[in-house]
Amino acid sequence: MEDWSKDFFEVVGTAILEVDNFFNEMAEKISDVFDEWGKFSEEIVEEISINIVAEIDDCLHDLVNQNIQEEDIDYYFVDHVEPKTEKHPVCRGCIHYHGQVYGGNLFVCAMHPYGVEGESCLDWESDSSSFN
Repeated sequence: MEDWSKDFFEVVGTAILEVDNFFNEMAEKISDVFDEWGKFSEEIVEEISINIVAEIDDCLHDLVNQNIQEEDIDYYFVDHVEPKTEKHPVCRGCIHYHGQVYGGNLFVCAMHPYGVEGESCLDWESDSSSFN
Protein backbone atom coordinates (compact mmCIF):
# COMPACT_ATOMS: atom_id res chain seq x y z
CA MET A 1 0.00 0.00 0.00
CA GLU A 2 2.86 2.25 0.52
CA ASP A 3 3.68 2.21 -3.17
CA TRP A 4 0.15 3.21 -4.09
CA SER A 5 0.12 6.32 -1.88
CA LYS A 6 3.63 7.26 -2.95
CA ASP A 7 2.66 6.98 -6.65
CA PHE A 8 -0.53 8.95 -6.01
CA PHE A 9 1.36 11.85 -4.42
CA GLU A 10 3.95 11.80 -7.24
CA VAL A 11 1.17 12.02 -9.82
CA VAL A 12 -0.54 14.84 -7.91
CA GLY A 13 2.81 16.66 -7.50
CA THR A 14 3.54 16.28 -11.21
CA ALA A 15 0.05 17.54 -12.09
CA ILE A 16 0.51 20.54 -9.83
CA LEU A 17 3.85 21.36 -11.50
CA GLU A 18 2.30 20.96 -14.97
CA VAL A 19 -0.65 23.22 -14.08
CA ASP A 20 1.78 25.76 -12.59
CA ASN A 21 3.93 25.67 -15.77
CA PHE A 22 0.81 26.02 -17.92
CA PHE A 23 -0.35 29.14 -16.06
CA ASN A 24 3.17 30.65 -16.11
CA GLU A 25 3.41 30.15 -19.89
CA MET A 26 -0.07 31.61 -20.38
CA ALA A 27 0.84 34.63 -18.23
CA GLU A 28 3.95 35.21 -20.36
CA LYS A 29 1.97 34.95 -23.59
CA ILE A 30 -0.76 37.26 -22.31
CA SER A 31 1.92 39.71 -21.18
CA ASP A 32 3.46 39.59 -24.68
CA VAL A 33 0.06 40.22 -26.27
CA PHE A 34 -0.57 43.22 -24.00
CA ASP A 35 2.91 44.58 -24.79
CA GLU A 36 2.15 44.33 -28.51
CA TRP A 37 -1.23 46.04 -28.03
CA GLY A 38 0.48 48.78 -26.05
CA LYS A 39 3.06 49.36 -28.80
CA PHE A 40 0.34 49.31 -31.45
CA SER A 41 -1.86 51.76 -29.55
CA GLU A 42 1.11 54.11 -28.99
CA GLU A 43 1.81 54.05 -32.73
CA ILE A 44 -1.83 54.80 -33.51
CA VAL A 45 -1.97 57.66 -30.99
CA GLU A 46 1.26 59.12 -32.39
CA GLU A 47 0.02 58.87 -35.98
CA ILE A 48 -3.35 60.42 -35.10
CA SER A 49 -1.66 63.22 -33.14
CA ILE A 50 0.65 64.07 -36.02
CA ASN A 51 -2.20 64.04 -38.54
CA ILE A 52 -4.58 66.03 -36.34
CA VAL A 53 -1.96 68.68 -35.55
CA ALA A 54 -1.11 68.99 -39.26
CA GLU A 55 -4.81 69.18 -40.19
CA ILE A 56 -5.55 71.82 -37.54
CA ASP A 57 -2.52 73.82 -38.64
CA ASP A 58 -3.70 73.70 -42.26
CA CYS A 59 -7.25 74.72 -41.29
CA LEU A 60 -6.03 77.64 -39.18
CA HIS A 61 -3.69 78.76 -41.94
CA ASP A 62 -6.52 78.65 -44.49
CA LEU A 63 -8.90 80.43 -42.12
CA VAL A 64 -6.45 83.23 -41.39
CA ASN A 65 -5.58 83.69 -45.06
CA GLN A 66 -9.24 83.66 -46.07
CA ASN A 67 -10.55 86.13 -43.49
CA ILE A 68 -7.72 88.62 -43.13
CA GLN A 69 -6.95 90.75 -46.13
CA GLU A 70 -3.95 93.06 -46.28
CA GLU A 71 -6.02 96.23 -45.95
CA ASP A 72 -7.96 94.86 -42.95
CA ILE A 73 -5.06 93.46 -40.92
CA ASP A 74 -4.99 96.39 -38.47
CA TYR A 75 -8.72 96.03 -37.77
CA TYR A 76 -8.12 92.82 -35.81
CA PHE A 77 -6.05 94.70 -33.26
CA VAL A 78 -8.11 97.88 -32.73
CA ASP A 79 -11.63 98.80 -31.68
CA HIS A 80 -11.94 102.23 -33.29
CA VAL A 81 -10.47 103.75 -36.46
CA GLU A 82 -10.33 107.46 -37.18
CA PRO A 83 -10.68 108.55 -40.82
CA LYS A 84 -7.33 109.52 -42.36
CA THR A 85 -6.28 111.17 -45.57
CA GLU A 86 -5.41 107.80 -47.13
CA LYS A 87 -8.36 105.80 -45.74
CA HIS A 88 -11.90 107.28 -45.74
CA PRO A 89 -10.84 110.93 -46.14
CA VAL A 90 -14.39 111.97 -47.10
CA CYS A 91 -15.56 110.96 -43.61
CA ARG A 92 -13.26 113.33 -41.72
CA GLY A 93 -15.34 115.68 -39.60
CA CYS A 94 -18.66 113.98 -40.42
CA ILE A 95 -21.21 113.59 -37.64
CA HIS A 96 -22.29 110.20 -39.04
CA TYR A 97 -18.84 108.62 -38.91
CA HIS A 98 -18.90 105.60 -36.59
CA GLY A 99 -15.46 103.99 -37.06
CA GLN A 100 -16.02 100.96 -34.80
CA VAL A 101 -14.53 97.56 -35.61
CA TYR A 102 -16.74 94.47 -35.29
CA GLY A 103 -15.19 91.04 -35.84
CA GLY A 104 -12.34 92.54 -37.81
CA ASN A 105 -14.66 94.60 -40.03
CA LEU A 106 -14.73 98.39 -39.95
CA PHE A 107 -18.24 99.85 -39.81
CA VAL A 108 -17.83 103.34 -41.26
CA CYS A 109 -21.38 104.70 -40.93
CA ALA A 110 -25.01 103.59 -41.23
CA MET A 111 -25.49 105.10 -44.70
CA HIS A 112 -22.18 103.79 -46.06
CA PRO A 113 -21.09 100.79 -43.98
CA TYR A 114 -17.91 100.28 -46.00
CA GLY A 115 -17.23 103.95 -46.67
CA VAL A 116 -17.72 106.18 -49.68
CA GLU A 117 -15.70 105.37 -52.79
CA GLY A 118 -15.96 108.80 -54.35
CA GLU A 119 -14.41 112.13 -53.34
CA SER A 120 -17.59 113.45 -51.74
CA CYS A 121 -20.54 112.15 -49.74
CA LEU A 122 -24.12 113.38 -50.14
CA ASP A 123 -24.86 112.41 -46.51
CA TRP A 124 -21.90 114.30 -44.98
CA GLU A 125 -22.80 116.61 -42.10
CA SER A 126 -20.44 118.64 -40.01
CA ASP A 127 -19.58 117.37 -36.56
CA SER A 128 -19.63 120.63 -34.64
CA SER A 129 -18.15 118.94 -31.53
CA SER A 130 -14.90 118.21 -33.39
CA PHE A 131 -14.27 121.96 -33.77
CA ASN A 132 -14.72 122.77 -30.07
